Amino acid sequence: MATCTFFLKNFNFVRLRFLKAGQISAQLHTEGVSKNLLDDKDKYYGVSVKDMYRDKLLKGELKGDICQQELVERLHLLEKRLRNYEPQKNTVFTKLFKKGPSTQQGLYIHGSVGGGKTMLMDMFFIQSCVPIEKKLRIHFHSFMLDVHNKIHEIKKTIPKIYGARKPTPFDPLPLVADAICERLWLLCFDEFQVTDIADAMILKSLFTELFKRGVVMVTTSNRPPEDLYKHGLQRVNFLPFIAILKEHCESVSMDTGIDYRFLHGPTMQTYFVRDRWERDVDVELNAIFKRLASEQNDIARPRTYRIKGRDVTFRKTCGHILDTTFDELCARALGAADYLQISQSFDVVLLRDIPKMTLSIKPAARRFITLIDTLYDNKVASLVLISLSLSLSLSLSLTLFSCSCSRRDQVRSKDSTSTAV
Repeated sequence: MATCTFFLKNFNFVRLRFLKAGQISAQLHTEGVSKNLLDDKDKYYGVSVKDMYRDKLLKGELKGDICQQELVERLHLLEKRLRNYEPQKNTVFTKLFKKGPSTQQGLYIHGSVGGGKTMLMDMFFIQSCVPIEKKLRIHFHSFMLDVHNKIHEIKKTIPKIYGARKPTPFDPLPLVADAICERLWLLCFDEFQVTDIADAMILKSLFTELFKRGVVMVTTSNRPPEDLYKHGLQRVNFLPFIAILKEHCESVSMDTGIDYRFLHGPTMQTYFVRDRWERDVDVELNAIFKRLASEQNDIARPRTYRIKGRDVTFRKTCGHILDTTFDELCARALGAADYLQISQSFDVVLLRDIPKMTLSIKPAARRFITLIDTLYDNKVASLVLISLSLSLSLSLSLTLFSCSCSRRDQVRSKDSTSTAV
């Protein structure tokens, strides 16, 4: 009994200490939102997402389609439902007298790349009546990295209980959910995908706690809910999360069949193919690196980063330019945290020797998808070199590359970088 009392006292102490530490990424409320949309915020102040979309169509800034219009209508209805919405605080009285669910159903937007999912979600995020301090727009990988960091911080503060025959089980996820929901209740995720078993095993418990606290989620993904974490390890333990996701989010398909990124894309070549009948593309990439490096206050040299207690070394860097290979970034045991550090350290990445994607390199292929998503979301320009002959296999690999890029139009990056390229 004394041991139990001691544990409960320390649990409350840890909870208060953690909540005072602040919310997850609370300062990054608009991470990844297009600069153009942020610039339009004052121009469209007080205007609904539906009217904003219609105005951009009339001005010729957008080329709409039926799928986009249907999604805009769903976002408009959600926007109206949230005008008078405020999550209920979990108290003894609300638990005793609550009549049915009080949480508003969010949206899970899925479809092929380049259809406008992220653009429309960002328009909803900016134009929604929810105060900026109560909503957060973030890439899903970044969100989960923050969650794991907070779990680690909580576990470090839990005091060891000596003399107990059996360790008392402790679940840190309610504390993480409390920290998120202390101020935030509208979460907008970009690129909802699950490739990491560590994420897969905690999503059910984490989002159960978030939805219990009244969180509304709007997210984009390239996969329908049923295909999340497909063929992943211990997927049977992940399946209950899909049911929870469907219960709290309406699934909306955005398979337009059009990739709008390439209708007005840049004319510059963003990928090169090595072939014995082709020009020497390595020489071209070397020339690009040399030209970009000449604008940096640095020399070409190796660089080592300390990430999560590990040393990660890159053989060729210069200032904010990284010249690397597929093996260096994807064949090693790197993850989302490493790629996030890369995207924050470099403005341009030259990625060489991308092989044909086969089942024999499946783990590296998954890292490649995570890498490209992270670089894109952080607006890092990328030039890639594919090591294949011009054949059907090349066509298939380029298709996979295009899909894995996930809305990527890499040279639409930071203005200074795009100009230099």
